[in-house]
Amino acid sequence: MKHFIWIALLTMSLTSFAQTKVGTVNNEYILSKMPEIKDVEEKLKVYSAKLDSTIQVKYEAYQVVVEEYNQKEQEGMNDVMKKIKQKEIIDLEEDLKNLQQNSSKMLQIQQDEYLRPLYTKIGRALEAIVKEEGYTQIFDENNSIIYIDPKFDLTLKVLERLGIEVQENAEVVPEEKPGN
Repeated sequence: MKHFIWIALLTMSLTSFAQTKVGTVNNEYILSKMPEIKDVEEKLKVYSAKLDSTIQVKYEAYQVVVEEYNQKEQEGMNDVMKKIKQKEIIDLEEDLKNLQQNSSKMLQIQQDEYLRPLYTKIGRALEAIVKEEGYTQIFDENNSIIYIDPKFDLTLKVLERLGIEVQENAEVVPEEKPGN
């Protein structure tokens, strides 16, 4: 009898494993091997140099104002002029700081824009393989799921159990209960 139970459990386990086919993909490695990446890297270098040039121009303008302030202070600047120049220097420092912070964000946005078509290309190839070979789930190199066969996705069932009605291509809407 024990053998029968073990065989039944083994058969059920194998059956449930047969229903799913899991794979992994390293998008970053694929991206690094794509010939288009060299063009993206070159575009990013040019864009980065342009941002650096803008920062350098602002920095040079800042340096001129600071040198001017130091020269006039030695010559005997009145208190009103000192405060005006100090405010100008502080404003330029703040502008420079903001420009440096924004340039990092702008570079990231530009990189995302350049890489988006490559990731789309990878995604299409992956989707074709998933359909051809019957994968149900694909994880990326960080163990984040990037594809799941809809028949194994329990999202709609959970929403239904919670009493939340979902219409296709619509936002999740809580079901109205009588008396509310």
